[in-house]
Amino acid sequence: MNVEKPVVDESVALEWGSDYLADIIRQLDLKYLSINPGASLRGLHDSLVNYLGNDDPQMLLCLHEDHAVSIAHGYAKVTGKPMGVVVHSNVGLMHASMGIFNAWCDRVPMVVIGATGPVDAAQRRPWIDWIHTSRDQGALVRDFIKWDDQPASLPAAAESLIRATMIANTAPRGPVYVCFDVSLQEARLDAGVSPPDISGYSQPVTPYPDPASVRQIAAWLAAAQRPVVMAGRSSRDEAAWAKRVDLCERLGAKVMSDLKLPAVFPTDHPLHVAPPAFFMGDDGIGLLRDADVVLSLDWLDLGGALKVASAKGAVTARVVHCSPDQYSHKGWSMDHQSLPPVETHLLCEPDALVDALLRLDDQEGCFAARTRAAYSPVPVAAPADPGAVPISLQVLASVLRTATLDHDVSLLRTPLGWPGNAWHFRHPLDFLGKDGGAGLGSGPGMSVGCALALQGTGRLPLAVIGDGDYMMGVSAIWTAARYKVPVLFVVANNLGYFNDELHQEKVARTRSRTTENKAVAQHIGDPDIDIAGIARAQGAVGYGPVHDAAELATVMAQAIADVQAGKVCVIDVRVVPGYDSLMTKGLLREVKAG
Repeated sequence: MNVEKPVVDESVALEWGSDYLADIIRQLDLKYLSINPGASLRGLHDSLVNYLGNDDPQMLLCLHEDHAVSIAHGYAKVTGKPMGVVVHSNVGLMHASMGIFNAWCDRVPMVVIGATGPVDAAQRRPWIDWIHTSRDQGALVRDFIKWDDQPASLPAAAESLIRATMIANTAPRGPVYVCFDVSLQEARLDAGVSPPDISGYSQPVTPYPDPASVRQIAAWLAAAQRPVVMAGRSSRDEAAWAKRVDLCERLGAKVMSDLKLPAVFPTDHPLHVAPPAFFMGDDGIGLLRDADVVLSLDWLDLGGALKVASAKGAVTARVVHCSPDQYSHKGWSMDHQSLPPVETHLLCEPDALVDALLRLDDQEGCFAARTRAAYSPVPVAAPADPGAVPISLQVLASVLRTATLDHDVSLLRTPLGWPGNAWHFRHPLDFLGKDGGAGLGSGPGMSVGCALALQGTGRLPLAVIGDGDYMMGVSAIWTAARYKVPVLFVVANNLGYFNDELHQEKVARTRSRTTENKAVAQHIGDPDIDIAGIARAQGAVGYGPVHDAAELATVMAQAIADVQAGKVCVIDVRVVPGYDSLMTKGLLREVKAG
């Protein structure tokens, strides 16, 4: 992994402000720092490579700040731990802001380290230091981070970094930002000044739910005839996964999950009766309308789900919501979603409530009278060979599942429209969710970060992303190739922003206008982009364009072998939008002809 071992001079001593800062960063146990460099960070950069030796942490060069943040985001999705991200001055922070917003909405920890030109105007170089200095740089992102600071001294900087990391790691987790004046980095240390040992600063203990509330919730669940568990945000911890399954089996509760979030429950379990989806469908609506008790385990948008279900008939269930998310709600961003009407709201993490309910049941047999569900995973059968047919998302999922049956796959990303019933998840690392902020461009970087964290696990990292997402974030491929992070990208290439075409078609129909113009300024073609060629230009292996399912099956076999050999692979797969529905209407001939 470490392909950049600098020449280390053992005689280099603690001498500069940035050496002090680098030592604190080392103690924070940030394994990696993704960076797009700049002059405001030259002091810190020197200390990281010449004082620390670029080993603990290791810097990963990225070609855009947004991708640097996305890589850290992906790493946190797998590990639950923050990476460091280093961004240059105000300009770098502005580039990074979309990625930071994604991390904020996805509630993942991240420590963003920035810098500014000399705050003392008398020390600024003409022109460049003036435009790269801001009076309150953190204001650029303050509305969608948990905390920020611009310390004015080294002791304050040490405390700021420690505090920032604690806050990032405290639920609900999220990004933090600490900014260092270039003058602070480049000042000589006074004699006898040394960084403090930060081991005396402990991370806050995770809150445990109120016992009386737990007892009341257990009583409601025990008496329920039709309990439903909405399994939302949760950790990648296998023990927590097992406890979640255990609780639902004891309750006999039906379960639903969300395709915007990582896997939280086995989707082939008999209790998981609604396929995971980006937007709740009729199955989920039916569950909520029929339920008498609903247990929300940090469901991403509980208020919205209840509102959608109520539109087709009143939801009469008693609703329990377990989520600490309220601690991160602010006035600028509406990512807090609709306010849910609930009978009880516990401000702890769902894993703590699940543990408390299981403990109470073990002690008092609260759920003894309930019929316990059973789950015996069966071997995954290969889907039917679709043959040499055009590729829809359903066909794509089928071919990819067949090609990877002999591998432990981590599905890093899926595009909009991905069929939730096409791929079952049985482990917390089987699927890693979406980006949080629903903006394009994060897919490549986030997938690289996930793959980085998955190294050594034996898992095959597979990302299925759209062509628009790929092109916006494509230079993250180079970082994966540079640092030898094997990952397989399958680009579901429909040659356009198809989701927006659907919106334009809907508006045109509503206004009784022609739908023939729906692809204007939406279609990505004429000329077509060489997706595979762009990958090869960055040191990856590129395949395609692939036009039918049989060809894709052949290419996948080679691509998997390449990734297992340590390579980065990209497959350009031409996807026919709406092909599945066309087949059901008997229009296959027209699709093939088109």
